[in-house]
Amino acid sequence: MTTTATTSEAAPPAATAGQGRPARARWPRRNPWGHPWFLEGFTWLYLIWSLIPIGLAVLFSFNHGKSQAVWQGFSWQWYFSDPVNSVLHNPELHAAVIQTLRLSLYTTVIAVPLGVAFALGINRWRGYTAASFNFVMILSFVIPELIFGVAMFFVFTALFTYVHLGTLAETLALVTWNVSWPAIIVQARLVTIGKQYEEAAADLGANQWQTMRRVLIPLLTPAIFASAVLVFSSVIDDFVLVDLLNSGASSTPMSVYIYSNQRGGNGGPALNALGTIMLVMSFVIAILGYLGYRWLTRGERGSGLDALTSIAGEG
Repeated sequence: MTTTATTSEAAPPAATAGQGRPARARWPRRNPWGHPWFLEGFTWLYLIWSLIPIGLAVLFSFNHGKSQAVWQGFSWQWYFSDPVNSVLHNPELHAAVIQTLRLSLYTTVIAVPLGVAFALGINRWRGYTAASFNFVMILSFVIPELIFGVAMFFVFTALFTYVHLGTLAETLALVTWNVSWPAIIVQARLVTIGKQYEEAAADLGANQWQTMRRVLIPLLTPAIFASAVLVFSSVIDDFVLVDLLNSGASSTPMSVYIYSNQRGGNGGPALNALGTIMLVMSFVIAILGYLGYRWLTRGERGSGLDALTSIAGEG
């Protein structure tokens, strides 16, 4: 009896009452944290779809012939070799490049100091008025650029008529539109570093000017540099404001020139060369901004992603 009971207790649990076969084994569940093949493939498809048109435009800017569909050999003629139609020798193309650089430089030199001053003022200002002005600083991120451009057009043509359309009007509008970048980025930097450094400098006998020059400005340099990179690069490809406020060929930047000529079907490799120059300028500014921010924050940054995030205006 003891042996029989022991044998029946040792029977495999797979054999259940009324069934002569073992229970079916379940398939192992898929790891939800595994490699996201679908998302990765979708990302690559998006990148390829986005980059192929840009790559083709850049490629045909080096085409020896005028065709934008048939490759006829490599050549630099649309950049500087052609004595008539190249970017270097064509007066309109050359003027567009110069005007773009001029507007970017003017806007950066004016907007960044103004934005830094606004950030310092709002950071030290207390009360409901300060909150209202702080909200005004982000209006450029809320108001459509087209509406702002039309408003500036009427300001210069109906109100301040002594400001003629052209480089001056374009610069004033671009400064007004881009001053929010340095104001917000520098203000975020001020909140991050706090006031302990200024208080320590005051305890050591430094006056306000010495504290500003020796303590605060060096601490704000990474944010100031990042905001300058953002302003400069955003002006390079700005279209709406400069299109509404330019007065002719002498004040037409690259973005407006490319659009106005390509829209009429008169585009060619020379316009591709102009667009490539515009693209290279943006890439160079972005790379210099990334490297410069990494160097300025070498003692406090965490990773390269932090530098890209800060330059992109997130903190």
